[in-house]
Amino acid sequence: MAAEDDQQNNENDAAASGGKKKLIMLVLVALVLIGASVGGTIAVLKMTQPPAPVAEGEAAEEVVEAPPRPAIYYPLKPEYILNIDARGRRRYLRLDLTVMTREEDVIAAIELHRPSVDHVVNLVAGGQIFEEVQTAEGKEFLRLQLLQELQALFEQEIGKPGIEQVLFTNFVMQ
Repeated sequence: MAAEDDQQNNENDAAASGGKKKLIMLVLVALVLIGASVGGTIAVLKMTQPPAPVAEGEAAEEVVEAPPRPAIYYPLKPEYILNIDARGRRRYLRLDLTVMTREEDVIAAIELHRPSVDHVVNLVAGGQIFEEVQTAEGKEFLRLQLLQELQALFEQEIGKPGIEQVLFTNFVMQ
């Protein structure tokens, strides 16, 4: 009987110590997870934090770029009314164009070379096919063609592209 009681006490101790081991393991796992979470949060906050400002006494070697000049929009008036091909038939294309630049001297060059600008627009836009220009991609392609050709013209005339964008302010096809 005493042996049975000793054996039963040993089993109870083993069960109690097994429960304690599980509890200790759960606590350790919880502490590791909490530590990883806190460490990860701190690491992410340090990575997303803006750089510290340079003190007054320290020399900053960064080159500060000047903000871009404000955009100048110059409408090309009067509008362009062109004939374009549509499967052997003639269709009309009406374009109101505005060019964007950031330099006043480019505006003066546009006015001075206006006959050349009109010539480029008439050649590029007048050579389009009606079905191609009906799509959004076709209109964007026409816009980019006009931009490239006008930039090439101004590169030749004033030594710089000058125009940043060509914008359609009115686009009508019949």
